[in-house]
Amino acid sequence: MAKAKVAITLDGATLDRVDNLVRQSLFASRSLAIQVAIEEKLARLDRRRLAHECAKLDPAFEKALAEEGISEGLNRIVGG
Repeated sequence: MAKAKVAITLDGATLDRVDNLVRQSLFASRSLAIQVAIEEKLARLDRRRLAHECAKLDPAFEKALAEEGISEGLNRIVGG
């Protein structure tokens, strides 16, 4: 995937923490450390959104729907 440069502003304490991770060789560069942090945050947000949507589901309705699908599949296999 193509990459694009962006400029960000960080407070000194945050930048010191990022630089410390680079010095410890946990990341090859500030850029990589920030990229990984953003990707991980976006992934967490996606999982949280999925969990929120799943919480809206009605377990009884979903079970009935699944069982209906299983019965139809069995009917096609058995020829019922």
